[in-house]
This record gives sequence, C-alpha cells and structure tokens, in this order.
Amino acid sequence: MKTDLKISPSLLAADFSNLELELEKVNQSDADWLHIDIMDGVFVPNISFGFPVLKYVAKLSQKPLDVHLMIVQPEKFLREVKELETMMMNVHYEACVHLHRVIQQIKDAGMKAGVTLNPSTPVSMLEDIINDVDMVLLMSVNPGFGGQKFIENTINKVRALRSLIDRKQADVLIEVDGGVNLETGARLVEAGVDVLVTGSTVFKAPDFGEMVHQLKSLAH
Repeated sequence: MKTDLKISPSLLAADFSNLELELEKVNQSDADWLHIDIMDGVFVPNISFGFPVLKYVAKLSQKPLDVHLMIVQPEKFLREVKELETMMMNVHYEACVHLHRVIQQIKDAGMKAGVTLNPSTPVSMLEDIINDVDMVLLMSVNPGFGGQKFIENTINKVRALRSLIDRKQADVLIEVDGGVNLETGARLVEAGVDVLVTGSTVFKAPDFGEMVHQLKSLAH
C-alpha cells in the first residue's frame, strides 16, 4: 500500500459561479495538486477553460498545477502553460505525432512532463518513452466529459503500467482520472496508483476537506 498517495481535485467539477470559494476549499484541504483539464473541442468533443480564466485560477491556487491538455498540437501552448507556473504539463499520446520531442520541450521549459493514454490505447505504447516522462495519466473514462462511469479495465492497465515501470526501472508516477470515488480509488491504490484525480466526489461532497482526507487514507 502507498503511504504517499496524492489527490488532485479536478477543477472541471467545481461550481464556476463561486470559483474563488471553490478554490479556497482546495487550498484549505489536504489535496496535493489542482488538476486542470484544457479541452479544444477538436481532440475531445467539449471545450473547457481558456487561458484568461486559468491565469485567475493560477493566481488563487496555492496547490501545484497538474495541467492536462486534451488538445491537438499541445506544444503550441507551451508558453501559456508555463506562464501559469505549471508543475506538470500532461499531453495525450494520441495527440502528439512527435511525442519524444514534445516531452523534451516541456522539460526544457522547466516543467515536469506527463503523458496521457485514452482507454483504448495500450500501456505497451509507452515502452520506448517511459524513462523520459515524469508521470503517466491513464484515463478511466473517455475524455471530454465529467461524471462518466469508471472503465473496469483500468485496473488491469494500472498493473500493466506498474510492471513496465518496474521492469524499466523508471521513476514515473501513475495517475488515474475518471469515475474515481472511495470504492474505485481503493482498488486503484491496491493496483499501484500514485495520484488520484477526482471531480464530483470531492466538489459535490458535503465536506470537501473530509472527502479528500478519506481518499488520502485509502493508502493506509
């Protein structure tokens, strides 16, 4: 069991009519990061935040930013993402023709580099790049919308990814996003996850901080 499980609340599930209050909940909690999904309506069938909103979010957030770009040609926005003082810039395997180059560009910009896999993309596709990344995000729902049902095969993918990381002796975190709650979270931690992204489970909970605490305690 992991004793250093990280929780990254997903801003997509926040109440945007009370954004300052919602971010204050995150700041006051034991959450480790703030997960931000940037969607372009092309790579995924939805649009989320533009950079003017994200500059405001970055100013208010006291947590490191875990930025997930669900967009085509994410390298075009390296400068804007860096200007948010982003800790982790995460790009999709499926959206990058020259993934190795993009990873190097992210690192050269002074950020940590993450790679995301859609539910249908096998972990084996990362064989030649696993030692170059800081984190792999496995999508446990199809990207683009919140509130979807957890895809059960994700548990097997976490185990396969953990096996690949161990075999390659890579220093890489495993993150999962989609349908994460106390029940699915417990099974993901058992399988070897390091970071849980959670949206509705925390933002819709009666007590945000208590729910974060309960999720973190899954590691013990």
